[in-house]
Amino acid sequence: MHTIPPAAAGLAWHFDPDLLRRHDRPGPRYTSYPAAPHFHDGFGEQQLHAAIHASNARARALSLYVHVPYCSSPCFYCGCNRVITRDHGRGVAYVARVLREADRIAPLFDPSREVIQLHLGGGTPNFLAAAQLRALVDGLRQRFRFSAADSRDVSIELDPRFVTRADIAGLAELGFTRASLGIQDFDPAVQRAINREQDVDQTLDILRACRDHGLRSVNVDLIYGLPHQTPAGFAQTLETVLRERPDRLAIYGYAHLPHLFKAQRQIPDAALPSPEQKLALLGLAVRRLTLAGYQYIGMDHFALPGEDLSQAQRAGQLHRNFMGYTTHADTDLVGLGASAISHIGDTYSQNPRDLPGWEDAVDAGRLPVWRGLHLDADDTLRAELIGQLMCQGQVDGRALARRHGVDFEVYFADALIALQRLQDDGLAEYTDGVVRSTERGRPLLRLLAMCFDRYLARPDQPVRYSRAI
Repeated sequence: MHTIPPAAAGLAWHFDPDLLRRHDRPGPRYTSYPAAPHFHDGFGEQQLHAAIHASNARARALSLYVHVPYCSSPCFYCGCNRVITRDHGRGVAYVARVLREADRIAPLFDPSREVIQLHLGGGTPNFLAAAQLRALVDGLRQRFRFSAADSRDVSIELDPRFVTRADIAGLAELGFTRASLGIQDFDPAVQRAINREQDVDQTLDILRACRDHGLRSVNVDLIYGLPHQTPAGFAQTLETVLRERPDRLAIYGYAHLPHLFKAQRQIPDAALPSPEQKLALLGLAVRRLTLAGYQYIGMDHFALPGEDLSQAQRAGQLHRNFMGYTTHADTDLVGLGASAISHIGDTYSQNPRDLPGWEDAVDAGRLPVWRGLHLDADDTLRAELIGQLMCQGQVDGRALARRHGVDFEVYFADALIALQRLQDDGLAEYTDGVVRSTERGRPLLRLLAMCFDRYLARPDQPVRYSRAI
């Protein structure tokens, strides 16, 4: 399969205000299709049991995701599901409940199925003390069969403000192969505005510690579109980070949704860059990173050419899920902890977002399923199509449709009409059944995917998303 090549050195994206106004609308980030807001409470514990039983026939490997909701202090930009507390003792009870949840779900999987990937996200996973992290990882290894393959991926998100070199040594001993460090921006004015003041030298020392202790890959998270962010300040952050040559970078766009996330009300609208300025910041990041030799993976991810993500993209094997872009496409995802989402077979299921609701279900001895979805044939077709667009920047629609037994141009007639608006503005192309993003349209992959999302056109299911630009 043809894949998106790395962006050309010095690539510049220029978007006039009129074009931005025409296309800037809310839409999903497509970490799943259908998006999580379309899950429903008609999917429960019984349906999850059936999905796992059916999945055992395929005997795919497993990916585990554990959500750790706790943070010691609020970052005002954050839209994650988290609980603010300085009581680190709460981590003991949380780990115990995650392992009790694992006690309920692990025996449902065929014992021959191996875990090829484990990811700890949050929240702040390193809110857990070293002993608690060890209890969690060792406990999961006792309940699931972990792979010993070189391709296994054991990763954790870290807040560098609350981690030491000794902590990194402990993670390496536990078998972690990758760490993701949250930086966002080193500009002091931006840090004060988002309530996340972070020392540059301390942060970079933790990045170096990850390498010193043998972690295979280090990712850095940055955010563009934050309050008081400027091209000059963001360029300085990029240069500081690039001197350390992290293996991956995620450059996320800030989604300002103060009506949904209370902490974001601390950020005044007037302090935010305009959509045009925000996209210019992303363009700046792409130019700097591609000049430094990074491959643009898509939407918000970059990686060195020899890194796993880059290799997977070039091989047409890249996948996108609730953890972002990943190399492990042919797995069933098992989510543990409050708000965690599982993707097993042709189903999605989500645990309660509120911590007490999840705790009550686990304490009652139930699988804590709050809502979910069983994909129908249309969902499955569109999920594959949108996944290829988000990962490869293109899809051979006719070949895909033949595999699903439909006529592409008839089945997607409405989508192709919507696509025409992107073609007219040079953001997409449609030739001989192949839908692809143009170079100019690559930062706007969400818009291309949205043309094929049937849920966006359903007035009976109004959903509020962040804006696509």
